[in-house]
Amino acid sequence: MKILYAGGGTGGHFYPIIAVNRAIRKIAEENQILEIKTSFLSTSPYDKDLLRQEEIQFTWIPAGKMRRYFSLLNFFDYFKMGLGIIKAILNIFIDLPDVIFAKGGYASFPALVAGRFFKIPTIIHESDSIPGRVSVWAASFAKRIAISFPESVHYFPKEKVALTGQPIWPVVLGGNAESAYATFGLQKGLPTLLVMGGSQGALKINEAVLSMLPFALRNFQIIHQTGSAHIKEVTDRAGIILEKENFKARYHPVAYLNEAQLRDVSQIVDVAVSRAGAGSIFMLASWETPTIFIPLPHAAQDHQRENAYAYAHSGGGTVMEENNLTPHLLFEEINRLISDTELRKRMKAGGRNFAKKDAAEQIAKEIINLALEHS
Repeated sequence: MKILYAGGGTGGHFYPIIAVNRAIRKIAEENQILEIKTSFLSTSPYDKDLLRQEEIQFTWIPAGKMRRYFSLLNFFDYFKMGLGIIKAILNIFIDLPDVIFAKGGYASFPALVAGRFFKIPTIIHESDSIPGRVSVWAASFAKRIAISFPESVHYFPKEKVALTGQPIWPVVLGGNAESAYATFGLQKGLPTLLVMGGSQGALKINEAVLSMLPFALRNFQIIHQTGSAHIKEVTDRAGIILEKENFKARYHPVAYLNEAQLRDVSQIVDVAVSRAGAGSIFMLASWETPTIFIPLPHAAQDHQRENAYAYAHSGGGTVMEENNLTPHLLFEEINRLISDTELRKRMKAGGRNFAKKDAAEQIAKEIINLALEHS
């Protein structure tokens, strides 16, 4: 059985593919499907070591981004896209897959065109509440469409759609509270705030957190994922701000939280502050963590804002617009959640009801079924 994955070389596409791949191999082993061959066509491998570990063969293809505004880059990207389509057609012709699983985005477009040319069954998964243009285009010929947010159903043929949620990488679930306390030097019995600005960090969120440190640390301790590009500046500034403060040991900036750290932190965090990418939303929902989402204001199609409000309707989180973000307002909202035990219980229930921890398994089963039908 041959399965082709397609999507952008970003964590938002990469980790759901990894989660689905693991679920496919588990189901195949349980059902004695002897051979599974998987490959990934994209503009970037994102994590070569993990692809190798997961036995996924990577093939690079170029793909152009079609911008909604005038740019000379659009002209050159037409050629990149054409080259990518030719390369995808040749690659698929040489090693015909039984099914294609695509995460959308422009990086998946060449593989989707090639798959349509060869009439290969295709499943697409849309992470965001407002789908991207490639996903909407591919819906006309895709056999199945998996969506993360119920609001997405209006953009696709209803008879093809299943609300699966976002596949969560299993390694961020579970964890050990004692390990988290030891790793970060945290105080037991003191409320813990987790701040995440996405994998690259978020400058505006970092600024707000730094400004509120002198009064916030009296009430709670903070694990702050700053992003690799910002860690030195944030650490240096925090050292100056907290030089004469008694509670400076309660602030723990880190460049990036790895999977083991995230898994352990999930066991002790009381409230989180986060950007509103689909991966972050579903991870925090699966943790049942009450969260204040600060959407990236210039995300494509404003998808982070739409994601945040769609999740807020479930009761699992609240939304603070970046243009309203001030240190005192952020502190007051965090403190409101930490101080209100009943509210946090309701928000935990909202996250629990929203999260679909079996998303990867649902999608994997459908991929295998289509592959078996095709082969």
